[in-house]
Amino acid sequence: MKNPLLIFTTVAAALICSCAPKDKSLPRCKATPQQADAFEAWFDAEAEAGQTIHSAMVLQNGQVILERWIEPNAPDSAHVMHSVSKTFTSMAIGFAIEEGRITLDDRLADFFPDLVPEDAGDNLRTITVRDLLTMSCGHGQEHTDEIRYGEDEDWVARFMSFPVDRVPGTFFCYNTIGTYMLSAIITKVTGEKMVDYLEPRLWQPLGIEKPYWKECPMGINYGGWGLYLKTEDMAKLGQTLLSGGKYKGRQVIPANWVAEATKAQIDNCPEDFDPENDPNPDWHQGYCYQMWRCRHNAVRADGAYGQYIIVIPEKDAVIAITAEVSNMQTELALVWDYLLPVL
Repeated sequence: MKNPLLIFTTVAAALICSCAPKDKSLPRCKATPQQADAFEAWFDAEAEAGQTIHSAMVLQNGQVILERWIEPNAPDSAHVMHSVSKTFTSMAIGFAIEEGRITLDDRLADFFPDLVPEDAGDNLRTITVRDLLTMSCGHGQEHTDEIRYGEDEDWVARFMSFPVDRVPGTFFCYNTIGTYMLSAIITKVTGEKMVDYLEPRLWQPLGIEKPYWKECPMGINYGGWGLYLKTEDMAKLGQTLLSGGKYKGRQVIPANWVAEATKAQIDNCPEDFDPENDPNPDWHQGYCYQMWRCRHNAVRADGAYGQYIIVIPEKDAVIAITAEVSNMQTELALVWDYLLPVL
């Protein structure tokens, strides 16, 4: 039975699939009956699994074929991205590299020399931009909450105070505050908040209204979280990544950065990993530059409680989802079970 709260956006039959809107919104195309049925079945399956989906948009061949919002969510309302924010931070780093402002091998300590402790060891001093991008800065554990909910106003200095137990670049440890440091680097080298730096480079070319992005007491955007976007905004980035950095024929993101940012850069399996008994297989396919590889040769931006931008090159498809779920692997597995086969 259909949920009466569902708002199902349909496309008029007169819409020609190959037409493109004059504005920067995504073109629409009517789904096949099989795809529409699968979309319905997927929503039902997620609900039966106790997963609360807020919105979903499916693109194929560059066109939106399916889209739905559940009240009070709506097409024109922004949704918290959680760690999907990280992928947008990666794009900012890509722009800064293309402009010659930074390189992957630049060292974190060189951006903030006055904040490096006197007794800092070689590991802290050798953390690079690449290490921050790949979640391998050498921390043995996540320190985000200690900084986020602590009393220190200078989050950069606090980051520098934590021990760096491993050689940078050798050990994957999911590290949201490391992404914050990438945002701090962007602000350091450009003099702008990252959300402002991206305005002419990403938001405007993709037709995304400048979003809200939370910031620390020092005025630096969180980077690893805190961004709010509409579902179609998410889909636009997914389509741009799928197209090698192009949006509506324009090269927006450097193609070489898209290629590097979406391929596995580091093994993200834990040291005691057992592939035969893996409850989360989509989290152990390799980590990119602030994105995850997943099954079916796909790549995704991934945020807590079920926010996804899934790019599936072999199907020429993108799936954007906002949600409030308790099990993100279940949510993703149902995407593979119901939506993937009809693309």
